[in-house]
Amino acid sequence: MEAFLHQVFSGLANGAIYASLALALVMIYQSTHHINFAQGEMAMFSTYLAWAMINAGIPYWMAFALTVIASFFIGLTIERVIVRRVADAPVLTLVVVFIALLVILNSITGWIFTYTIKVFPSPFPEQPLFGPYVSSHEAGVVGVSLIVLLLLFLFFRFTSLGLAMRATAENAVSSRLSGIRVGWMLALGWGLAASIGAIAGMMVAPIVYLDPNMMSGILLYGIAAALMGGIDNPFGAVVGGLIVGVLENLMGAYVVGTELKLTVALMLIIGVLIFKPTGLFGRSFVTRV
Repeated sequence: MEAFLHQVFSGLANGAIYASLALALVMIYQSTHHINFAQGEMAMFSTYLAWAMINAGIPYWMAFALTVIASFFIGLTIERVIVRRVADAPVLTLVVVFIALLVILNSITGWIFTYTIKVFPSPFPEQPLFGPYVSSHEAGVVGVSLIVLLLLFLFFRFTSLGLAMRATAENAVSSRLSGIRVGWMLALGWGLAASIGAIAGMMVAPIVYLDPNMMSGILLYGIAAALMGGIDNPFGAVVGGLIVGVLENLMGAYVVGTELKLTVALMLIIGVLIFKPTGLFGRSFVTRV
């Protein structure tokens, strides 16, 4: 029973990371209607920036804040300089751009920081906080994720800028006619998504260690979470992340084994696309012809 509870609580901690990455994917999907396959590499690159600052002697939480800010401007710049220029291009063009960004960021990171696996520090104590079931890092991950989600909720619910971004994601044409600067709202969405992804990267790095390929599997779990909850629903992305995290741990421990855990994410992606393409909380659109 103790082992089962440990798997469940550990899965919830992993699920909080997947939820953060899924939320970033949903935010970009709402502005481009495409999945950003480079989201994981953007998070990985930001995590390396944090590692460099920590190694330079900057305190962890200051490096954390600086990385979140730097990631915001990296995401905003990518949207303004690259994505904006192909916004009206065919779907395949955008897919190629996202894959190219993935490869470029991975190669640049390996060139600058090498492909040697590095240890990324955890800001939380080594002693478990809640007995044998949850480590302090897992509890910290859940706490950080909940704070991020709360801040995002307050931002989108109670600020004029957040409401403008929601309106843009809902209907860009009507928002533009209402005087909202749609282009900048989309760029801010990319910036926020990059910041959220950076937080996910810094939370997962102490678990999987730091190397340029560390987010490849995490991205698949994030995509599975976003699709399960509804690729156009931020709340669904969070719920989907928690479900995927628990299922991954339980399936890996009791069904398929740890070597095949990644297949759980792929099975979830295929299953959702076949049986419920809109996800648990996604919206179905009916068009009259």
